[in-house]
Amino acid sequence: MLAVPEMGLQGLYIGSSPERSPVPSPPGSPRTQESCGIAPLTPSQSPKPEVRAPQQASFSVVVAIDFGTTSSGYAFSFASDPEAIHMMRKWEGGDPGVAHQKTPTCLLLTPEGAFHSFGYTARDYYHDLDPEEARDWLYFEKFKMKIHSATDLTLKTQLEAVNGKTMPALEVFAHALRFFREHALQLREQSPSLPEKDTVRWVLTVPAIWKQPAKQFMREAAYLAGLVSRENAEQLLIALEPEAASVYCRKLRLHQLLDLSGRAPGGGRLGERRSIDSSFRQAREQLRRSRHSRTFLVESGVGELWAEMQAGDRYVVADCGGGTVDLTVHQLEQPHGTLKELYKASGGPYGAVGVDLAFEQLLCRIFGEDFIATFKRQRPAAWVDLTIAFEARKRTAGPHRAGALNISLPFSFIDFYRKQRGHNVETALRRSSVNFVKWSSQGMLRMSCEAMNELFQPTVSGIIQHIEALLARPEVQGVKLLFLVGGFAESAVLQHAVQAALGARGLRVVVPHDVGLTILKGAVLFGQAPGVVRVRRSPLTYGVGVLNRFVPGRHPPEKLLVRDGRRWCTDVFERFVAAEQSVALGEEVRRSYCPARPGQRRVLINLYCCAAEDARFITDPGVRKCGALSLELEPADCGQDTAGAPPGRREIRAAMQFGDTEIKVTAVDVSTNRSVRASIDFLSN
Repeated sequence: MLAVPEMGLQGLYIGSSPERSPVPSPPGSPRTQESCGIAPLTPSQSPKPEVRAPQQASFSVVVAIDFGTTSSGYAFSFASDPEAIHMMRKWEGGDPGVAHQKTPTCLLLTPEGAFHSFGYTARDYYHDLDPEEARDWLYFEKFKMKIHSATDLTLKTQLEAVNGKTMPALEVFAHALRFFREHALQLREQSPSLPEKDTVRWVLTVPAIWKQPAKQFMREAAYLAGLVSRENAEQLLIALEPEAASVYCRKLRLHQLLDLSGRAPGGGRLGERRSIDSSFRQAREQLRRSRHSRTFLVESGVGELWAEMQAGDRYVVADCGGGTVDLTVHQLEQPHGTLKELYKASGGPYGAVGVDLAFEQLLCRIFGEDFIATFKRQRPAAWVDLTIAFEARKRTAGPHRAGALNISLPFSFIDFYRKQRGHNVETALRRSSVNFVKWSSQGMLRMSCEAMNELFQPTVSGIIQHIEALLARPEVQGVKLLFLVGGFAESAVLQHAVQAALGARGLRVVVPHDVGLTILKGAVLFGQAPGVVRVRRSPLTYGVGVLNRFVPGRHPPEKLLVRDGRRWCTDVFERFVAAEQSVALGEEVRRSYCPARPGQRRVLINLYCCAAEDARFITDPGVRKCGALSLELEPADCGQDTAGAPPGRREIRAAMQFGDTEIKVTAVDVSTNRSVRASIDFLSN
């Protein structure tokens, strides 16, 4: 066995052969860490991943929270009646003409930082505050995008409220999740059959393109909010939003889908298969909706569209939400109808908030960037009013709409502009270079439909370009069906643009009727059966840094390290899983480690990641430290040699799973067969 002195490590790998004995890199290497010493065990070379059936925790109810950029909601179902998905019938407050089964992702905290309200209630209360008083309150909206855009996300990352004050992002997210937890568990008063919280499986949705630090951040926020405890971490599932949508779309009947290609519902053999069972199901659904308008029924099997699909058929789910567009490609497997991801999740920041930003830029062109910045800072509540007014008109925009759209300017805006500039907003419009926005004497901006549609173009074009780039990949050839889901998919402008761009390619574009609730309902179904997505693609290459025996001609001279007469190549990147590699659910990559010192309480190993599959060294461009694998040893066992084990040799076998929505790790002390506390931290960098 290779002994390792007390020194900083970069990690290790356990494969060994006569020419290759990897050991940890020493402190003199370009990248080191402060950690506990460990020694590698060398039972075999590159052990193959093993697949274990994931253990399912028992639960009585699934509660899913769709935490969106612009709107959020929750839904639940009982294990005893999984076909019925229950959700809010109507949130308090709301805007005319807008569905109320979700509420705006708006959080209001008191000037002291205590929770006050969430959703419509928060927005309306903030709106009614005196302008001077509003400056002291902390109002957060669209804050989910901060987690996506932060390149150095940690538990100390700060969020800025509308008034410019900051507080830890973790506390902001925990306040919001705690609101949903308390709201959902209040249902026990209305439904005595709702069980205690320890039998609840919670599901939290995140974009598939989110990296591991962002997923861990949401889990940490859930712990802080009291959804689950760290000791019962398996009660919380992280669901990828397009996957949840995919799971729900499998259940839809033809009358629940809008085919943008204009094909008749159930064309071909499906139209001939309308059965008595289908009629009964529709009648049952109408009955349930008339009695309990917040209850939705789903198919016990699969919907008609899915029934005509064959094993191997491929489709794309384009989740167009408030903050991001998220693309996932699935292939249908048989015999159980499980799904296989064909290409890693892709997308970008092309959500509905892009249209809001385009409107803000338009206002800056008319009234001046400095004025808009000052108005947002000194009249934060009035700025929120203006964004609400724009949101209402944005929802009515369409490619074939005739007539102008009027957007109300708050009186505070008109008055503040006159005081700041010395002339009125009508003069500003007349002097600006923007000639497609006029002033209405009723105190409104009058915008032509063409002008409104122009605000959509950068975001819509970004979505279409992402879809076209994905369809050009050789791994996804043969896709004939695209599901357009997410809140932004309700937009007629987006629907028309996607169909115009992709319909000519023979792609069938389908939109569920309740498109804004697709992810939420799918998250409930995912909580019932998280194994439905059987194979995923690793978005990145993960591994650790090791020493290998130096081979002249193969290894660069600058990597040569001589110690105790032996020649080593330092900083070698030893791979656990490669980018684009297919990884089955439950598939484990195992490594064994041995504490180097008696009484050692902790083993810490740095993890590295990169987008390339062929990285050789942890110093290569694009390779970065992304986290740390931590193994916590029981104090009572530290330094004790167990019966039958060689002195000092205590094997800790760690198993990492890369096929789930999160990277997970478990560890066991081989000699005692006792579990070792193990975790991966992606937020400590």
